Amino acid sequence: MNTPAYPFDNRLLHALPGDPERGPRRREVLGAAWSSVLPTPVADPRLLAWWPEVADTLGLQPGWQEDPGMAQVLGGNALLPGMQPWAANYGGHQFGHWAGQLGDGRAISLGELVAPDGEHWELQLKGAGPTPYSRGADGRAVLRSSIREFLCSEAMHHLGVPTTRALSLVSTGQAVVRDMFYDGNAQAEPGAVVCRVAPSFLRFGSFELPAARGDITLLRQLVDACIARDFPWLDGQGEALHASWFRCICERTAVMIAHWMRVGFVHGVMNTDNMSVLGLTIDYGPYGWMEPFEPGWTPNTTDAQGRRYRFGHQPQVAYWNLGRLAQALSVLFTDTGPLQAGLAAYQETFTACTRRDVAARFGLDTASDADLALYQRWLQLMEQGAMDMTLAWRGLMQLDLHAPQADVLAGAFYDPARRESVQPALYDWLHQYAQRRRDDVLAPAAQQAKMAAANPLYVLRNWLAQEAIDRAMDGDMGGVLALQNVLRDPYTQRPGLEHYASPRPAWAEERAGCSMLSCSS
Repeated sequence: MNTPAYPFDNRLLHALPGDPERGPRRREVLGAAWSSVLPTPVADPRLLAWWPEVADTLGLQPGWQEDPGMAQVLGGNALLPGMQPWAANYGGHQFGHWAGQLGDGRAISLGELVAPDGEHWELQLKGAGPTPYSRGADGRAVLRSSIREFLCSEAMHHLGVPTTRALSLVSTGQAVVRDMFYDGNAQAEPGAVVCRVAPSFLRFGSFELPAARGDITLLRQLVDACIARDFPWLDGQGEALHASWFRCICERTAVMIAHWMRVGFVHGVMNTDNMSVLGLTIDYGPYGWMEPFEPGWTPNTTDAQGRRYRFGHQPQVAYWNLGRLAQALSVLFTDTGPLQAGLAAYQETFTACTRRDVAARFGLDTASDADLALYQRWLQLMEQGAMDMTLAWRGLMQLDLHAPQADVLAGAFYDPARRESVQPALYDWLHQYAQRRRDDVLAPAAQQAKMAAANPLYVLRNWLAQEAIDRAMDGDMGGVLALQNVLRDPYTQRPGLEHYASPRPAWAEERAGCSMLSCSS
């Protein structure tokens, strides 16, 4: 293989103890943060799609996508010099209950690539085959879920949401059997591998597992290695340094969650093993985008009864998850005061971000307490009227501040009866809002610009992703490529893209993959 050499510096492996046993045999792994395991080769790896922006960030050479050797690497059939594949060992709380050892069951990190600007990026293949942490699973991923992760990682990035990134989507040329809704109807589906990219894939559960096992030595090693690699700017030592680190995690998590709430993203499975210590959105599984505004909605069928991970509950779940991380770290502190301060910082940061976002979304210079009350009333009206969240916020941008009319929101309603029921209250609210805009210190043009930068028009609605998946299942990647073009610039209205700024069509209301998703992928 004549693929160019790239620099790898696998710092995590050098800093932390590894599993003495190599290979994918399923097992309990004690005293180790990672296990050496090679991707399992696939029949016919083919590069289906890629994100040029990520390739440029990594410093991949021009024309890399034409190199058949890179398809072999990104499909799991070959390694570049310097790669040392591993699967990470971690635990987690799933749906509020401790689940013990979990680990990378189908994700294998190839190595840490050093980009031309000196930044380190961990390259990880999702769907690359079994690892010691696969339990009873095959370690593979199907095309439909891989497309969803490939698209959503970058959609979130371009929305301004902290996230892991995606480089490539590779088909494997072999089938994977999945029971999508765990109802006994398993089917063979095309397999695929996504190469996802992040400075780190360490999770809350990475620290919970050694703490739960009483392995304080490994816990301390993990904390110190994480700080040295991913938070090198933090000053201090000992408990003071650990306290600053935890506070930073709390603040970053708050920023991420605030962005989720701003754009209408529902993660769907906010287990502690799916929470990044860098405050990045990670593990795109049964996620969804808010369409009719319903704070109690979750896209995850596994969560359909308890709705633990519903849209409106995400800020509280993140706080609970941070509490579990604090509990794991408490053995490193002489008292819990610094950990409590970190949790308080989460709440303070989330509140500040919400106030900032309310001002931006309403087109105001700043948001007062009265503005927050106006915002809460707007959320109630969107819910009562079953308005499309994205289109309702964009509709406010078109409001005539001197003669406000609800017609600007006409395209956001799904149900004529719900629209009619909310009209009187909506009329009153629009007049209050228009008066507030007229009173603000910002000029109308500045207000419009601020709103346009905070309220996206194009989001990865589940039905849009499903349309692309349906085409891809027939061998046509045109839908994926079209969505890539749309999602690169989600805030700017562009002619010819009306389809991508449409409310959910009737056919998608009950369609699997649109209204209902599971963790099966």
